[in-house]
Amino acid sequence: GGYTVGDFMTKREDLHVVKTSTPVDEALEMLVQNRISGFPVIDDDWELVGVVSDYDLLALDSMAGCGLADTNSNMFPEVDSTWKTFREIQRLLSKTSGKVIGDVMTPSPLVVRETTNLDAAARLLLETKYHRLPVVDSAGKLVSG
Repeated sequence: GGYTVGDFMTKREDLHVVKTSTPVDEALEMLVQNRISGFPVIDDDWELVGVVSDYDLLALDSMAGCGLADTNSNMFPEVDSTWKTFREIQRLLSKTSGKVIGDVMTPSPLVVRETTNLDAAARLLLETKYHRLPVVDSAGKLVSG
């Protein structure tokens, strides 16, 4: 029957998540520390309410007119962060001015279930602008990010 999303997803206990009330600067620091590019956003009951990516956070910088979002590279390179990247992140942190994840997240994201066929999930990623597919159960609770 082929592989399912459940065969390859990140397990819930290994997920990095944020809430709508998480300060943007705290989320940015978590992205850098964990070398990840985004988070599922949950409520207190682990119900998925949105997603937030490094691009969402870079949009803050773009709105502030600094142009970091105009670069075509990922904010967090695979190799050890360079001093330039560190300085850009420090500059961005100074512009978050009390914003929280709820201000910048994408609400009601596209989701899949553990039983979703892996080929179908891969097609969704290729055919949409999304870079991640949160996995939820039948009650809408986050199972994997």
